[in-house]
Amino acid sequence: MPAAARVAAIRERLEAVFRPHALEIVDDSHRHAGHAGARDGRGHFDVHIVSAAFAGMAPLARHRAVYAALGELMTTDIHALRIEALTPAEAS
Repeated sequence: MPAAARVAAIRERLEAVFRPHALEIVDDSHRHAGHAGARDGRGHFDVHIVSAAFAGMAPLARHRAVYAALGELMTTDIHALRIEALTPAEAS
């Protein structure tokens, strides 16, 4: 899947599940050229997401929720994912 399509797929899934107030996805794959995970074509991404859905959730639970929302993309298209998941109150 081309890089732009991967970002679009990530965005679509996160928006559907979390209805975020803010969502930024950065494809950082170019910085990992030659890395073992880059050799199989999967990408490296940074996600900054702000959603009321994270209220009352510990950081680990937020990350697990993001992984669950991304589903099979975590094994087919994403090698590494850096997540910053905040509530609207935390982001302001």
